[in-house]
Amino acid sequence: MARGYDETEVKFRLIKLLHSSKSGISGVEISEKLKINRVTMSKYLNKFAAEGTITQQSIGNLNLWFVDDDIEQLNFPDDYFLAQEKFASHVIDCTEKPAYNLIKNCINSKAKMDKIITEIILPTIPQVQKLFDDGKIGKSEEQLMTGIISNSVQMITHHSSHSESGKNIIILSADSESSLISESAGAAFRSQNWNVFSIGDMSSSIDVLFDLELRKLLSKTWKSKEGVMIILVFSQTEEGLKFISDSFYSVKEKSENNLFIVLSGKTGKKVKIKGDLSSPKLEDILQWSNTKYENL
Repeated sequence: MARGYDETEVKFRLIKLLHSSKSGISGVEISEKLKINRVTMSKYLNKFAAEGTITQQSIGNLNLWFVDDDIEQLNFPDDYFLAQEKFASHVIDCTEKPAYNLIKNCINSKAKMDKIITEIILPTIPQVQKLFDDGKIGKSEEQLMTGIISNSVQMITHHSSHSESGKNIIILSADSESSLISESAGAAFRSQNWNVFSIGDMSSSIDVLFDLELRKLLSKTWKSKEGVMIILVFSQTEEGLKFISDSFYSVKEKSENNLFIVLSGKTGKKVKIKGDLSSPKLEDILQWSNTKYENL
């Protein structure tokens, strides 16, 4: 964009200006009020419109710009908790547009993409699950809510930048209950430039041939064996984690020093499950994975 202007500041001032008018403001007037030349302002308006932050309407001979009431600028890191409360409320109320607008606001306010996942979206998943387990919502409501969460995760995925060839991760879930968490993890890793292979729910494929499937998967996703390859497994049961862990170590070759497995889920003291890292916190998994890559 044009030199001499901070895009975040321009967007903040523009949203504030458009909020002050319910009847819309022309591009010429916006340019004059924000003291930005018309050509540069026009580029900003088109960019923000493409993002969905503002909209344009033709009224008579005028092209006027508007902003939805739900569009606002947030201040991070201070507003992560506030944003999480709002997002959970929108999801539980099954109000899609405000939920998506909130995520859009977070992105436009320059919140860290991985933090939007870990601080705002992920905490909402167990809240929905508890409502369902307690019988306060039915299956159709649960599916609608999880659909809103999934679409919100995809918004983060679409804003991810390029991936680095040496940062490779396969993400899967050993049960359907962990699918949404694994999907969220994929978006968080993509936001940190990881080359993500998101497999989803593999519970139907957990059988005696899984070892072979895992070796084939590795041969396709990590052909050059460059950098690191991490297999991240989510499961609500120890059995799921143990099965995939055992399969992993049965196919891992001695020369594959940069191949790791990370387990995230319920693990107890009775069942010993081997892994390079076991943690229920995605933040810790992200940090550990990046450290492994940096220490190559």
